[in-house]
Amino acid sequence: RLPRVLVAGLVGFGLAVSGAAMQGLFRNPLASPGVTGVSSGASVGAAIAIFFQAQFVHPWLVPLSAFAGAFASLALVYGLSTRGGRTDVSTLLLAGLAVGAFFSAIISALYHFVPDGVLRQIVYWLMGNFSGMRWDHAAAMAPFILLGSAGLLAFARDLNAFALGEDEASSMGVDVEAVKRWVLLLVALVTGASISVSGMIGFVGLIVPHAMRFLVGPDHRRLIPASGLGGASFLILCDLISRTLFSPIELRPGIVTSLFGVPFFVSLLLKHRQRVGWN
Repeated sequence: RLPRVLVAGLVGFGLAVSGAAMQGLFRNPLASPGVTGVSSGASVGAAIAIFFQAQFVHPWLVPLSAFAGAFASLALVYGLSTRGGRTDVSTLLLAGLAVGAFFSAIISALYHFVPDGVLRQIVYWLMGNFSGMRWDHAAAMAPFILLGSAGLLAFARDLNAFALGEDEASSMGVDVEAVKRWVLLLVALVTGASISVSGMIGFVGLIVPHAMRFLVGPDHRRLIPASGLGGASFLILCDLISRTLFSPIELRPGIVTSLFGVPFFVSLLLKHRQRVGWN
């Protein structure tokens, strides 16, 4: 079971680091790696590969399709939100939501053309899965997650400057547009690598960085590595719960993270409502 634990830890690490970077880029604690459509792109890539039964041609075709889908989604969203070399963060968010909804519609359409066995495989991938993980899975994803996370940590000072606003960050010597491009690219790399093997795991990139912010503060030089360690611990714990809570029945880890994440997300919304005075 050690490879399974290692894969769960790597996925949790990558998703939480990506979430911390996205929250810093958008200056919003409700941001997560999925807001740019990367997760939806990976999902549709994997769903199409499963639809054509690519896993029987080669077991790595589904993860590779998910990885490619993540970058295709980022390219589409970035292209829609960039004009004249400038990327508007609000437009980026809206484009991510639109592209994510479009990809979700594609997946829903696929449901009508597949037999029950294939449909079950797609649904199970969308709920995440760590069963059957081997050492080669960990070895394949680890370089992308660790190098991408190190790259995001290298932009920690720039993300700190973003907290003051883009104009202020630019006045401090930050190349705002270059930072956006690199952070988005690295987030896609880390997130795509994380979920390409395990399938969709929701809410880790949302709740862990927010919780770590209370423990270590908003400085991304501490927040990013703390989020990675917290995300790894959190997802390993969720995987343990998924295996033991209703043993011998094994829940999908994405279900457990959602059970934690939805109440947390609602509490964030309520706090945001109180802060802005929305009654």
